[in-house]
Amino acid sequence: MISTNQVTLAFSQRFLFQDVSIKFHPGHCYGLIGANGAGKSTFLKILSGEIKPDRGEVLVTPGERVAVLKQNHFEFENVEVIKTVLMGNRELYDIMQEKDALYQKPDFSEEDGYRAGELENRFADLGGYDAESQAGGMLESLGVPTVFHNQLMRELEAGMKVRVLLAQALFGNPDILLLDEPTNNLDIDSIMWLEEFLCEFKNTVIVVSHDRHFLDKVSTHIADLDFSQINLYTGNYSFWYEASQLALKQKQDQNRKTEDKIKELKSFVERFSANASKSKQATSRKKLLDKLNVDDIKPSSRRYPHIHFQQEREAGKQLLEVKNLTGSLDGRTLFKNLSFQVEKGEKIAFVGRDTHPASLLLQILAGEKAADAGEFGWGVTTKRGYFPKDHEAHFAENLNLIEWLRRNATKPEEAEEEFLRGFLGKMLFSGTEVFKETRVLSGGEKVRCLMSRLMMMQPNVLLLDEPTNHLDLESITALNNGLKNYKGTILLISQDRETVETIATRIIELTPRGVIDREMGYAEYLERADIAEQRQILYRG
Repeated sequence: MISTNQVTLAFSQRFLFQDVSIKFHPGHCYGLIGANGAGKSTFLKILSGEIKPDRGEVLVTPGERVAVLKQNHFEFENVEVIKTVLMGNRELYDIMQEKDALYQKPDFSEEDGYRAGELENRFADLGGYDAESQAGGMLESLGVPTVFHNQLMRELEAGMKVRVLLAQALFGNPDILLLDEPTNNLDIDSIMWLEEFLCEFKNTVIVVSHDRHFLDKVSTHIADLDFSQINLYTGNYSFWYEASQLALKQKQDQNRKTEDKIKELKSFVERFSANASKSKQATSRKKLLDKLNVDDIKPSSRRYPHIHFQQEREAGKQLLEVKNLTGSLDGRTLFKNLSFQVEKGEKIAFVGRDTHPASLLLQILAGEKAADAGEFGWGVTTKRGYFPKDHEAHFAENLNLIEWLRRNATKPEEAEEEFLRGFLGKMLFSGTEVFKETRVLSGGEKVRCLMSRLMMMQPNVLLLDEPTNHLDLESITALNNGLKNYKGTILLISQDRETVETIATRIIELTPRGVIDREMGYAEYLERADIAEQRQILYRG
């Protein structure tokens, strides 16, 4: 078990945590949530001992091992990949090193023999004889092929290093596991493996993630960081979110009768309990989720943007036809002879282990880049709104937000300051914030500006390339809700699985050896055995 006692930490006279006393128990996975800047990553660093609080202490049950997902991707540059993973269990790794050094001694003595015997016994107790095969299997499951296992870490690209460091954290059955954004740079197959791993993990997990589907799948509890305190709630993120919204609604509705509120709460809990019973989580966690209770959940202080996309006019039935399209990037062909049609109202998610082909496709369809071969044609009634993954060019000029948004005005009334303030206000830019200069915007603020622009355009087709990047959970949830309510056509690339699952009616997967195109939701797509077999063939050949 790991706990805190009166932990307090302040930066620039602002309290991140104030007298936080909390216990995290074995067998539970705690999703740590909070607004951007609330201190989630900092709290994990306090738990790991990397940061010392101003006051208070962290208590770990004696003898228990704490494992942390390392954020320094260059810490093990001169270490072999497989050894980097084995270092996750430091005692085991040190024993391996000492054993190897002893057996290589030219003057191996009787005393060395006794020491070697002690080490072998401890090595066996720690599961050392299966360690390398377990580490290798873990790397494979996280998308690091065997061919890389004996290479040095410095020889890997950044995304692969993240996977190795995740395997390091998971290796050796740690008693307490601290994970900060573990799904970053993972493809869907690796994320699904990690979900199952954590669902079956018997010890304590505390995880920070912007992936709502991941939090829903693995969390037995939510640790909500708000008002410089952390409160624990049984259930996953979806339960916490809807419960906090219900609590806010009931707080605002002072005139409703108490019995009506109780009835609404009971109905809410029963619905979530029924959904929880269908979960693929371990049996012990299902029992926990049956105990959902919203009585103590408080309305959140966090603010949610209001994202609502409207169409200036409806498009015709035939929106887009793509014929034998071929695209390449830096001399590498990413897709070849690609053909498909899009009809009005379709919600298409482009997926794949490598998102570069889909990104290039959207760039071509948006007119940002030229295809190598083939052709495509948009219907004459379409009005497209494009959100690029790399959008820095949109902020090259240093303008205030009113001036920046005014450039997209097409009618006189759209250039009025009050009109522009309305769209910026929906994205949480209020008061003097609308005069903020684009050069000082954070990544999340730039995305919210682009969402204001798209809403003002009123397109009937949205082309969205990773729109949830840089957003906090509140903004991701608001965007997801806005897309669910949108009546137009969507072409979407997103690593946020919850967004894809709740939006897509059709899946197109671009693989190195061909295309899979299915009219179905993402959950069904991933569960279909025939599609899984086809994916394996297309990726491995």
